[in-house]
Amino acid sequence: MSGAIRKNAREEIRITLDDFKGLQLVNLRVWFDAGNGEYRPGKQGVAFRLDLLPEVLEALGALEGGAA
Repeated sequence: MSGAIRKNAREEIRITLDDFKGLQLVNLRVWFDAGNGEYRPGKQGVAFRLDLLPEVLEALGALEGGAA
């Protein structure tokens, strides 16, 4: 499973569900255009256990509602 959000003209945020040592991780990483249309992962990003996703979504929802 994956998705992408355009960050700007040269970067996008890719969201993937990965398996690492038996754990399912949600990985959000900034990918950049390395030239000639080829994208590469950058250093910016975060990964967290899938079971934390409801808490992450709740926190993001609070930001959207202005309750930061």
